[in-house]
Amino acid sequence: MRLASWNVNGIRAVMKKDFTESLSKLNCDVLCLQETKAQDDQVVEALEPVNGYHVFSNSAVRKGYSGTAILSKEKPVNVLPDMGIAEHDEEGRILTAEFDTFYLVNTYVPNSGNNLVRLDYRKKWDADMADYLTDLNKHKPVILCGDLNVCHQAIDIARPEANYNKSAGYTQTEIDGLSEIINRGFTDSWRNAHPDEVKYSWWSYRGGARQKNIGWRLDYFLVNNDLMNKVQDTFIDNDVLGSDHCPVGLTLGL
Repeated sequence: MRLASWNVNGIRAVMKKDFTESLSKLNCDVLCLQETKAQDDQVVEALEPVNGYHVFSNSAVRKGYSGTAILSKEKPVNVLPDMGIAEHDEEGRILTAEFDTFYLVNTYVPNSGNNLVRLDYRKKWDADMADYLTDLNKHKPVILCGDLNVCHQAIDIARPEANYNKSAGYTQTEIDGLSEIINRGFTDSWRNAHPDEVKYSWWSYRGGARQKNIGWRLDYFLVNNDLMNKVQDTFIDNDVLGSDHCPVGLTLGL
């Protein structure tokens, strides 16, 4: 079962940038999307040219903002929006697909914002997300994927010293939030397979950052430790264009 995750930075925009060809290249059974920037009906309409997938969407109350979606060849047992906490559930940032043997949680974690204005909220989100995943794990093993909006280690960011505790996505508060999730029984699947490799999944549109590979690894698959023996392959596909992020993913032998 091949799983992929991609922050598309607008589903309607990426559909104009060869999305169907990119999807074919990814050859995935399930694709989790973040930052769809569309209401549920608009997501379904935008994806109408895509064949062979069931489409599920969780949009923000605010139009044109945030949002998550899941495309799955196999119809999930159940699909659950949000985490059940009102202050978090207006932005469409979580969509969970339940399969026979695991939960797949697709998330678009809040950005801490310019001047870290949303860092306190982000800290609360991370703590509540850790509890949400812990509760799910009591029923079935969980795989968490998506744009987690944090570089966990210095190797995950091109310019660590210049950004540490100054830029959203590389503060100790955010690093600690991800560490807490991992400490509850998860493995960063790509880093586990590539402990010393420098590879990024997001680049600023400014200054030719992608061409120069001045990037950040913000996109992850965190796998319940009990499922790690099923992970056969992991990937970050820098060759797929259309967004400021690229797809990441893994293959499970189930």
